[in-house]
Amino acid sequence: MFCSKCGNRLSGAAFCPTCGAPAPAMPSQAAETAPGPPGVPVYAGISAAHSSVSPHWRPAPTYAGFWLRFVAAILDGLILSVLASALTLPLLGLTGIGAALHNIRPGQPPDAALLAAILAAIPLLVGVAVLVKWLYFAYCESSEWQATPGKKVLNLRVTDLDGQRISFGRASGRFFGKIISSLTMMIGYIMAGFTERRQALHDMIAGTLVLHV
Repeated sequence: MFCSKCGNRLSGAAFCPTCGAPAPAMPSQAAETAPGPPGVPVYAGISAAHSSVSPHWRPAPTYAGFWLRFVAAILDGLILSVLASALTLPLLGLTGIGAALHNIRPGQPPDAALLAAILAAIPLLVGVAVLVKWLYFAYCESSEWQATPGKKVLNLRVTDLDGQRISFGRASGRFFGKIISSLTMMIGYIMAGFTERRQALHDMIAGTLVLHV
């Protein structure tokens, strides 16, 4: 080892005997021989922290296209039709409309009271249908499944833009965003076939993705 100031050869002394400058520090032996992770070589002068490489790699997500989502929508529609029938029939019985419809005879003029009851029941039936659909989609897509039963069968999952599980509130926003997608002559739904991340219009509104896992 040599003095960094005058170049005189040092023999292990802490200070240079010629100019009195302090001797340069010796490299730590522990740092040179620090063990690294199994299977990862560690070279002299390179610490284990620098020698281990973490590429932080993960595969790119696969976005669900239009046709996969279309088939899932058909499956969910079948399930919802069964649920709607199971709820509508009791409602007709409770409101008396079912019995009144049963008493209609061919050739008889329609009863004004019956027509009034039917017209009054329409908002109730529509409200129940919307409520059932909202709870069905929002609850299922924010659950651990992250999907409705129709999507689950096809291995589809609804996530946020980071691929994480969405909340019930965001799932509700996605559901009601479908109203806007419907008002665009269904173009909002067709967008799932050509947008970069296969997002429909309601996905863009809610900040969600549909992945094929």
